Amino acid sequence: MKPPPFRYAAPRSVAEALALLAEYGPEAKVLAGGQSLVPLLNMRLVRPEVIVDINRIGRLAYLRRRGDRLLVGALTRQREVEGSPLVARAVPLLAEAIRLVGHPQIRNRGTVGGSIAHADPAAELPAVLAALDGDVVVVGPAGTRVIGWTHFFTGYLTTAVGPDELVTEVRFPLPPPRSGSAFLEVARRHGDFALVGVAALVQREDGRMAAARLAFTGVGPGPLRAPEAEAFLAGREPTPEVLAEAGRLAAAPLEPPEDIHATAAYRKEVAAVLVRRALAAAWERSATRPRAGRSRAPRAGASERAPGG
Repeated sequence: MKPPPFRYAAPRSVAEALALLAEYGPEAKVLAGGQSLVPLLNMRLVRPEVIVDINRIGRLAYLRRRGDRLLVGALTRQREVEGSPLVARAVPLLAEAIRLVGHPQIRNRGTVGGSIAHADPAAELPAVLAALDGDVVVVGPAGTRVIGWTHFFTGYLTTAVGPDELVTEVRFPLPPPRSGSAFLEVARRHGDFALVGVAALVQREDGRMAAARLAFTGVGPGPLRAPEAEAFLAGREPTPEVLAEAGRLAAAPLEPPEDIHATAAYRKEVAAVLVRRALAAAWERSATRPRAGRSRAPRAGASERAPGG
């Protein structure tokens, strides 16, 4: 199909983009990488009056480490993040998860800010942001807002970003010392959205898990943490029995969607298994990551194919 008619604007600064968003409000759509918006246009699921193409605002594309944060400009291509030694050293969980986003052709154009702003409930990057307790920087007529992930994602494909605001930066906190992480997902085919995905981060102390974080993708209206399982894991040795119980606790409160790809029961079962495996992998990696930001790059992200896929 072809997209509906629309006006096209290509601002060269954030101020110009904000002026256009203020003028058109909800009738405007922001174009970054276009990997989500263009299909929606072609299927005529969205009919904006104007497309605000921000690709000429070069200052929104960057990777920086500042203090205990990795700052990613909203227009930074996913492929650049994937190949960045800085990201691999500073936030291995992000480096691992981003390899599972679609295919290389998609990551060549797709942006970090676009993925976060689109807020697809099966996307990988929102789960990474949730696992790391990250923030999103938004600018608008009232100035700059820094929104924690818990307040940023407000529902299915919706965020706290107003129609006259623009996502400009995503901030990923660096993992704590002596920590390890892993991102696992199950998809029907390589490159598909995950049926279920899990981001795990553990901190090692004297042979025990001093702290653990778990974030799901694909099992709710947005990224979900697993507070019961996280509390259970704190201070425990990661024995097979403990990891299995953590998987059960993490999956129990989930109410996954049911569709043509998988039943809710299947997604819950897979979620429990992935939690166990992701925790085991994260724990193993924590042994070789003595200090934040100085570890070796992790192995390539792991994706498993669903039965029948």
